[in-house]
Amino acid sequence: MGLTIACLGEVMVELSAPQDAPAQIGVAGDTFNWAVYLRRTLGPEHSVRYVTCLGHDPFSARIRAAIEAEEVDASHILSHDTRLPGLYAITLDDAGERSFHYWRGQSAARTLFETAATESAFAGADVIALSGITLAILSEASRARMFDFLARFRAGGGRVAFDSNYRPALWSGPEAALAAMEQMWAQTDIALPSVDDEMALRPGADASAIAAQFRAAGFAAGALKRGAEGPLGLATGAAPALPPVAKVVDTTSAGDSFNGAFLGTLLAGSSEEDALRAGHTCASRVIQHHGAIVPRSAW
Repeated sequence: MGLTIACLGEVMVELSAPQDAPAQIGVAGDTFNWAVYLRRTLGPEHSVRYVTCLGHDPFSARIRAAIEAEEVDASHILSHDTRLPGLYAITLDDAGERSFHYWRGQSAARTLFETAATESAFAGADVIALSGITLAILSEASRARMFDFLARFRAGGGRVAFDSNYRPALWSGPEAALAAMEQMWAQTDIALPSVDDEMALRPGADASAIAAQFRAAGFAAGALKRGAEGPLGLATGAAPALPPVAKVVDTTSAGDSFNGAFLGTLLAGSSEEDALRAGHTCASRVIQHHGAIVPRSAW
């Protein structure tokens, strides 16, 4: 019997501006990117659902169409009568590294978990996947309601996957971010942190200390993304030798695409080491293209 995986978060209008080229309009967001690559990894017997809140405007319609075009279930998306989706722009340097500029303070997705209506969007889900950005866009009261819901979801047999994906600009300070992240890790079954994010949240901690901390946390499965050093399996300690990418075009969605393929491979029944390989292979393909989502025609 197939699984239903619900990815929770914010989808935004993306302006991507490669050097000396016109900006391109797309649709992206970290957990949406997960959903896309999760859908491309999982077999048709499994369902991938996206849960967010959108408006009634043309850009919201464009986002919904992009979700459906990736064969991700958009039927559980909530609607807001007055708010719009967020907008962000990416600029790239010669090495493909990104700089972000956001317009998202009043996005419709920030109203998630303001009422119990959000909980109904997860009916029938087996796994919920979310990130630190999902946490950051919620008010403290909404975040508390979400934590309560996740506890009940897990008590009923559901599983939770989480990537801290720390973006300092979304938080009042690192202390507030770390407190929320720690509360979320306690509700997590499949952990997908990045060593750079975790070091930024814990000044003075080095990569080996971060790895030891996450290995000792007792997650059912997971991967610590370590950049050029390669991912580390959090349940098994697996660290397979993986080939580097010769030419990086755009690092946008590197971690998100890894998460999607890792999670899809793991949930399909493969080993943690096989999931690490699948995540690396997917991310390697993605960073050789501009933008967060590689067109299906080029996949």
